[in-house]
Amino acid sequence: MADPSAASGEIVVDVHAASINGVDAKTRVGTSTYKVSFPHVLGRDFSGVVSSVGSGVSDIAVGNSVFGVLDQGRDGTYAERVATPANLVVKKPHWLSHTEAASVALTGITALWALEDTAQVQPGEIVLIHGAAGGVGSFAVQLALHLGAEVIATASSANRDFVLSLGAHKVLDYVMDDFRTASPPCDVVFDTVGGETQVHSYDVLKPSGRLIWIAAAPPQFVPIRKDVVAVRPNVRRDRPHLERVLHLLGAEAVRTPPIQTFPLENAAEAHRVAEKRHVAGKLVLTHFDDATLGS
Repeated sequence: MADPSAASGEIVVDVHAASINGVDAKTRVGTSTYKVSFPHVLGRDFSGVVSSVGSGVSDIAVGNSVFGVLDQGRDGTYAERVATPANLVVKKPHWLSHTEAASVALTGITALWALEDTAQVQPGEIVLIHGAAGGVGSFAVQLALHLGAEVIATASSANRDFVLSLGAHKVLDYVMDDFRTASPPCDVVFDTVGGETQVHSYDVLKPSGRLIWIAAAPPQFVPIRKDVVAVRPNVRRDRPHLERVLHLLGAEAVRTPPIQTFPLENAAEAHRVAEKRHVAGKLVLTHFDDATLGS
């Protein structure tokens, strides 16, 4: 493919690392809500070094290390270079490696839109987080705790200790435990799993509770409860949310997840690992040998 060029308001970034997100595999197999034409370059978040800037860009310069996301519905970070609006990146501090930065870009803003902006979690509320060991879920556990909530989490038995280390008050094994009886009534459920998990989540919500979901319920499912709110957050991309992610990391309110790296050319292998659905933290594709450095 030809190298991208920076249009007005855009920058071109030499990508050092790009994370794998759940939507990537869905797009690859054709089940994502975003329909694409093949061949297609996957990937929605990244970290790297700016190689060129378009007209009208004054706050980002060539040579800056940045991390960020592509706009909604757009892919393309499984590549050596990517063009993106400058307002969808933030400068990467020296204490954060490219690999770490890529691991929290989209997952971080997703958790922020879900819990801060949409659910508006309040101190003292009980929040149940499904899929707590994953990239979004592990960030959400820490964010909910930072917001003053009591956190109940579901995860596999293999990831129980990891989720407890994040600070969750209680971790339920999604295979052995029925969260409908093992969890107290909840003010908020954040569902990153979908399917029957979302269907059963209505059973644990208090009246006026909020179900926030990023993975869909089964087709044709119609909830019968009218005293709760179910919302899929609009995860809009912008610099303020990336800056909020960076602030939370800098304040040590959240920490970067465990990361397993793969060279870009081994993306297919990384997808096979992701589809086993037992990954704690994030899978990240590294594009250069120095992707783990803070430069």
